[in-house]
Amino acid sequence: MKSLVVEDDFTSRILLQEILKNFGTVHVAVNGKEAVEAFEFAFKDSEPYQLICIDLMMPEMDGHTALKKIRAIEEAHGILSSFGAKIIMTTALDDMKNVNTAYQNLCDAYLVKPIDKNRLLHELRSFGLI
Repeated sequence: MKSLVVEDDFTSRILLQEILKNFGTVHVAVNGKEAVEAFEFAFKDSEPYQLICIDLMMPEMDGHTALKKIRAIEEAHGILSSFGAKIIMTTALDDMKNVNTAYQNLCDAYLVKPIDKNRLLHELRSFGLI
């Protein structure tokens, strides 16, 4: 599994990397702009990400915007979101407005920080990634 962790908080970034490294390659972006660039590069290189864990509150480009841009890139290449990367929003925000917006933007799961390892692994299993 090739994963992209998009997180501006060092501790959260390290936690996700440590969990995901057991299942394959893990790349890191510290904001939404870097995430979109990394996604485009991997896609053009024919080595797309199977999993993206993305925070909502980040500098330069927030998670909602990055999610929309990533799904737009997939769509432009004829890939429906259900067949694209599995995207998990990982955030401290648990209000219904942000949760609804994330799902409207076609995220696959929404996990509230602090990230529970067992819950994350459950999501990965349900996606068939592990």
